[in-house]
Amino acid sequence: MQGTVDGFSYGLVTPLVAYLMACLGGALGLRCTTRSMLVAQSWRPGWLALGSAAIGSGIWTMHFVAMMGFTVQETPIHYDKTMTFGSLAVAIVMVGIGVFIVGYKGARGTALFTGGTITGLGIASMHYLGMASMRLDGKLEYNTFTVGISVAIAMCAATAALWAAGQVRGFLWSVGASLVMGLAVSGMHYTGMAALDVHLHGTGEPTSGESPAALLAPMLIGPLAFLLLAGVVVMFDPLMVMGKPTVAPVEQKPGIPAHTHSAVHHSAHRMRFRPRRTVEHSRSRTPQKR
Repeated sequence: MQGTVDGFSYGLVTPLVAYLMACLGGALGLRCTTRSMLVAQSWRPGWLALGSAAIGSGIWTMHFVAMMGFTVQETPIHYDKTMTFGSLAVAIVMVGIGVFIVGYKGARGTALFTGGTITGLGIASMHYLGMASMRLDGKLEYNTFTVGISVAIAMCAATAALWAAGQVRGFLWSVGASLVMGLAVSGMHYTGMAALDVHLHGTGEPTSGESPAALLAPMLIGPLAFLLLAGVVVMFDPLMVMGKPTVAPVEQKPGIPAHTHSAVHHSAHRMRFRPRRTVEHSRSRTPQKR
């Protein structure tokens, strides 16, 4: 028996809120990735980890907010809590691998392709693992071609977003990139949902697991609180708003000559006292000539 699927049971409310969550996570994650390229090596892992967690939390929250509007009319839907939150861990880890590759190797060439591919596969893995956490009196089947399109969308979106993060061009540039990333992630989600068919068993047996309403509270309290905290960190960092520092950070490395700025400073320091030494020297020799 074919189930009647409705992905918009609350109208446009869930798609719009889900899109905003994807944009928020993308904006914070991309800004943190940009920030990591402007600091010394010792601070870079922290910023990259924060960016990975922000992107992963954003897309995970986007997915399950969108799933609030997903219903199958003939059967109730429940969720396995372990697999649901396991999909969050998968998203953060795989997105983190891609972000760290770009953060250390640069947003170009093979590094960008590899990082974007892994990040996109992380987004797709989170989506389909989250779908696998559903428990209902039926079986989920997917159209392979449409699933492939959804994965391709995720990979292209991730690659484009990481490339934008590597440009280090300022706040508005990253906002635009996050809006595009949010649109692509949402598009990937609903493309994947379009590939879904539900075949009901018709046994009428109750399903186990948590209802969508029971998952709503931890979904909002946990990841959204983290996104809020990450937003505070980004807002109070001036380099996040400016996009790049006024003076490039200086890294002291053994065996490397001093920077031009230091050389000019010491040269000016020597010139400042040279006239005084010249005058004193000439005065000391005056009595000898007389």
